[in-house]
Amino acid sequence: MSLPVVIVGGLHADARRAAVARLLADVPGSVVLHHDLATAAAGTVVRTVRDATGVRSAGEAPLVNDCACCALREDLVPELGRLADAGGTPLAIVELWDSVEPKAMAEVVTAGGFTVTGVITAVDPALVLPYLGNGDDLAEGGLAAAATDQRTVADTFARQLEYAPVLAVADSPEADDEDRELLAQLHPTARRVPIGHGDPAGASSPASPLAEAALAGFDVEAAAAAQHPACALLPAEADAHGVTTFVWRRHRPFHPERLYAALEDLTCAAARSRGRFWLADKPDTLLHWDAAGGALCVESAGPWLASLPDAAWEMVPPVRRAAAALDWHPEHGDRCQHLVFTSPGLDRDGLAHLLESCLLTDAEYAAGRDAWKRLPPAFDTLLEV
Repeated sequence: MSLPVVIVGGLHADARRAAVARLLADVPGSVVLHHDLATAAAGTVVRTVRDATGVRSAGEAPLVNDCACCALREDLVPELGRLADAGGTPLAIVELWDSVEPKAMAEVVTAGGFTVTGVITAVDPALVLPYLGNGDDLAEGGLAAAATDQRTVADTFARQLEYAPVLAVADSPEADDEDRELLAQLHPTARRVPIGHGDPAGASSPASPLAEAALAGFDVEAAAAAQHPACALLPAEADAHGVTTFVWRRHRPFHPERLYAALEDLTCAAARSRGRFWLADKPDTLLHWDAAGGALCVESAGPWLASLPDAAWEMVPPVRRAAAALDWHPEHGDRCQHLVFTSPGLDRDGLAHLLESCLLTDAEYAAGRDAWKRLPPAFDTLLEV
């Protein structure tokens, strides 16, 4: 359908609202759709449709399977359809509620036949570290999207931040160089656009930076691939304004027991860490490392390509094969350790020493793969094997 759709999200609600107001001003005739999940506990989701002059319509969407996000999915596409059928709307702005993540909504909108022209996460730089360090459950702050929502503030914020190719950055007087540097290192490929100021009643120009970003185009498949542990474009080494990104890569497997014993120290060593890793006792399984807010999620992300028969490679997406080729080792294939730690005040040397101590020793490595597979399966409980 011809109606362009931009998705604007983020836990930093004031910054998100400012970004939406800026878009309303900069793209005359644009319309905002917002589903407020704060009333989900009462059994409903409140939908509003508004433009620069105020609310055009409001209604309620019933919960679906006791899930507010499910209600949003069921209600959003029909609402966009009504806007498209009515005509005259140059841009539909989907303003996500606080903890709703843009990836799922971008995929829903695209599957509904609409073109997502942009995904924007609004950020207050002064709040990046406090949110990234907040290990509280969303439910504790009234931000859960369902009764079964077990996400934390930190991991939700990290995914919102890292999925969007555009960050709408609030002009925060409390933010300093360290805050801005942390934001830049967490998502170095993002286009950072200042939200700016101005009278929303006096539209600046359809060619303003935020409006350009909203209409620049968005590839849902490429965005999903960029988040997949096997081919994620992880940050590179960096060190500025007291913030460090440390990239650690090795072609030797971890000893499962020693790594498991070090998990707490590794998780707390940085505000954010992510990547893929290899356990000696699980040579065929690519494992995903995802840590924020002092909490770590470890899960299987499927097989290493080196463990697959040649015939199966034809079914693997090209981006996955390209990522494997970059990591390829003559003996181990794409099996590797690729972990990235980003934080102010990072103890790089201490972290490197701890990681090295978790690898197989020379003697353990020389014992070979059959011996590795007999090592104690320390991660089975964590992986629910």
